[in-house]
Amino acid sequence: MPDVKHFDPDTVLDQVVRLFWRRGAAATGIAEVVAETGISRSSLYTTFGGKRELQVAALRRYVDRQSRPVFDRLAADGRGLPAIAGFFEALVTARCSGEHARWGCMVSNAHAVQSDRDAAEREVLDAHHEALCTAMRAALRAASDHGQLRDGLDADATAQMLALLAYGVNLRSRAGASPAELSATVGAALRTLTAR
Repeated sequence: MPDVKHFDPDTVLDQVVRLFWRRGAAATGIAEVVAETGISRSSLYTTFGGKRELQVAALRRYVDRQSRPVFDRLAADGRGLPAIAGFFEALVTARCSGEHARWGCMVSNAHAVQSDRDAAEREVLDAHHEALCTAMRAALRAASDHGQLRDGLDADATAQMLALLAYGVNLRSRAGASPAELSATVGAALRTLTAR
């Protein structure tokens, strides 16, 4: 008779996402995962594989549920620079207040400790970065269409710069930077893009 699971793997994975996001996957031992989820070590390994596989599954879940909807809204917004400013305003608010305050971004946290040895994790991080840059490029195209950008701006390099700014907001917020400091930095960066 096959072993019957007495837990919902999706619910457990959501619990693991929260734990890894809050504490950092590298800093979280499997015993903490067992304590958080209430699932035995053997059940975790049977369902998800080892800790590395569980970490990649949690990272994918985070990207699908947290990042992608935000990127899709930014890409479809059509307002140009106001959409980019709104993206950063929402990012600062989410990182500094509410349920996930000071947790940073699970993807940015993973970038900070990622090892080149883990190809599966690298693939998720690279795909996330490309999706963020694609959304930024779409918003920059809209900004260009509205005449909001200064002449000669390189859209690809600027999209990369804005992605790096988002990672910086995520990491600095986790380190305790104030919303005012983060917003001022974002404002200074966005002012360099605007048409005179």
